[in-house]
Amino acid sequence: MLDNYLPILIFIGVGIGVGVAMTVAGLILSPHRPDREKNSPYECGFEAFEDARMKFDVRFYLVSILFIIFDLEIAFLFPWAVVMEQIGLSGLIAMGVFLALLVVGFIYEWKKGALEWE
Repeated sequence: MLDNYLPILIFIGVGIGVGVAMTVAGLILSPHRPDREKNSPYECGFEAFEDARMKFDVRFYLVSILFIIFDLEIAFLFPWAVVMEQIGLSGLIAMGVFLALLVVGFIYEWKKGALEWE
């Protein structure tokens, strides 16, 4: 029974080996000439002018939640549509409940103003 897992273990071992080999090769073969520019924090080509720990507007998080809502919806709708004939009425009801929950999340986002940009 454990013979079935041997190819998986070999694949994991080869993956780890390649990753370690590439990292070591990069450390050994790359030139080490640090200067002020290379050691400075890089963000958009100019020095940072605000604190990195500044607070974001809550709409940023609401838009990310909205993306997750629609991403999940699409990820579950395609497989469901493929097997709709096999799962029957119980699958239709389950997907209806799922979509209803997503609609509630969308309405929440709408009421909070996440879809309005200034």
